[in-house]
Amino acid sequence: MRYSIIYAVIRPEISERISVGLIIVDGDKVDVRYSQQKLDALRGLFPQKEYEFVSQVVTSMPTDGSVNSVAAIDYLTRYSNNLIAVSPLQTIDIEPTEQSKNRLFRNYIHA
Repeated sequence: MRYSIIYAVIRPEISERISVGLIIVDGDKVDVRYSQQKLDALRGLFPQKEYEFVSQVVTSMPTDGSVNSVAAIDYLTRYSNNLIAVSPLQTIDIEPTEQSKNRLFRNYIHA
C-alpha cells in the first residue's frame, strides 16, 4: 500500500503547512480522504478567497477524478501551488484493509 499526504501551505516562505488529506493507493484503486475539521480551521488562517480555493480543491479530489492514478499523484507532487502541496508517495508494508487505511488517516491527518 502507498500513501501521500495533502497539505495546506500556511506560510510558503518557511514551508509551514497543515496536513488536511490523505491519498491512499491500493493497487489500481485510489482513495482520497480529508479532514473537514482541519479545512474548517483554515478559515481563520487564510483570507476568504484562498480558503475557498483550498477547500474546493481538497473536497473535490475524491469525486472529480483528478487523483485517479499514480501518475496523477506524481504530477501533483511536482507541480503543487503555493497553497496546496502533496507529498511524494510512500510505501508501507501493511495489508490494505479498511481498518489499516483508517489507522493511517488517524495517524497522519485527524484522530
